[in-house]
Amino acid sequence: MKFSYSLPKRFVSPILAMQFLIIHSVSSLNLTNEYLNHKCFLDQGIYNTGSEYEDSLNIILRSVRTGSYYKNGFMRTSRGREPAPDAVTVMFQCRGDSYGSKCRTCADTAVAGFRRRCLRNKFGIIWYDQCFLWVSAIGEDMPINTNYKNMFSMYNPNNVRGDAKLFAKRVVDFFSELTLKVDKNTEVGSVVILYAEGKKKLGKNTLYAMVQCVELTIDCKSCLTWSILKLFKNDDIKQGGRVLGSNCEVRYKLYPFIRS
Repeated sequence: MKFSYSLPKRFVSPILAMQFLIIHSVSSLNLTNEYLNHKCFLDQGIYNTGSEYEDSLNIILRSVRTGSYYKNGFMRTSRGREPAPDAVTVMFQCRGDSYGSKCRTCADTAVAGFRRRCLRNKFGIIWYDQCFLWVSAIGEDMPINTNYKNMFSMYNPNNVRGDAKLFAKRVVDFFSELTLKVDKNTEVGSVVILYAEGKKKLGKNTLYAMVQCVELTIDCKSCLTWSILKLFKNDDIKQGGRVLGSNCEVRYKLYPFIRS
């Protein structure tokens, strides 16, 4: 499978990474919506201007931008059927603390970003701090199996001080607690909720963390477990990190980043 892949430069530049630390007091409480990453897959081809596919894509992306997102911040919608030339499927998910108007704002941003970064691609994904958008000419089977090829990691540039292995163990244990909460929150009325957040004292520090799965993910717990282990696969333990994909997300910081 061929695709173009991009991470924002601030995560590879030490100078820009330090700038990120300086502004974290603004972004930590979910007041910004930074672009994080995108993949433009080439195996499904491109579409022509004025084609049936473009007409379907325009219609379906308008529905993404006008969704309410007050219940669960999620939308999956299709138009046309494979192998029809106008078949398109879109999946959109907001972070668990970004439902409602904030989610709709992220939808606007994601749609515009996808059009700009994956110009005329039939298949692509774009991630922002508060949401992600997945577009494809081929609909996935429901419920969705985890696609580990779409996962990527981001880290705080600073290492943990003191006993890093003990810190990592405590973070993993806390993630396990949050994963159990996701299981308990699976059904809230008729709305599927696969999100949990929390904070915990670790000595002088406070750990903040969240876990989330896309509503239609069939193996949420496996996706979260894999992501948590990926965060700590090296001995270089950081003060914060996150793993994102098209099925689940995990994140931890030593400062608040979730808006209640």
